[in-house]
Amino acid sequence: MKRMAKVAGALFLVSTCAYMIGSGILDPVLHRPDFLTHLYSDRINVVMGSLLELINAIAVMGIAMLLYPILKKHNEPFALGYFGSRIVESVLLIISTVAPLILIALSHHSISAGTAMHPYFETIGNVLLEAHSMLFQIAMIVLSLGSLLLCDVLYRSKLVPRFLSVIGFIGYAALLVSSCLAIIGQDIGPVLYVPGAIFEIIFPIWIMIKGFRLHAAH
Repeated sequence: MKRMAKVAGALFLVSTCAYMIGSGILDPVLHRPDFLTHLYSDRINVVMGSLLELINAIAVMGIAMLLYPILKKHNEPFALGYFGSRIVESVLLIISTVAPLILIALSHHSISAGTAMHPYFETIGNVLLEAHSMLFQIAMIVLSLGSLLLCDVLYRSKLVPRFLSVIGFIGYAALLVSSCLAIIGQDIGPVLYVPGAIFEIIFPIWIMIKGFRLHAAH
């Protein structure tokens, strides 16, 4: 169990870092004015950012597979719910990585076609951007709901100190609110991501160093 905890912790950190770096590369390219005009010239950044988002999605699947055998000893329905949520999240994130790659080709065709066709290509580009954003927000809702189950299992079983579970509860509840607001057009920025990000840094470091408590209640 200790080895599985270490690997799961490492994947948590890989997932968090890959997402943060990937979005840091992609967002400036995808969300600047007249993005189609410049996107093709920045295609290397788009490919790199998309690859990092794909790494994040694959790491998410690995986390689900590693934690399920540990969590099911304490609450099998919640463990299964967490496992399922992370698989769904991973699939949504993988699908979302397709949009930026399609935008590279769209940008190239837009530049070749000239200004007359630009409004047409811009409309398609905006639809793809919206799909990319919507898939991500839905993935975050699924992540939030599943991770609240994770935190409940951690809190009740005392596999880790309860203060970590409480941070997780706060973080994923905030993420759930943020993503729901974003879907209805009330994006308030990344401020509500902070508590969840703190958990996803402290929790994996803890289980990599300390592991799960072997004397935790069953």
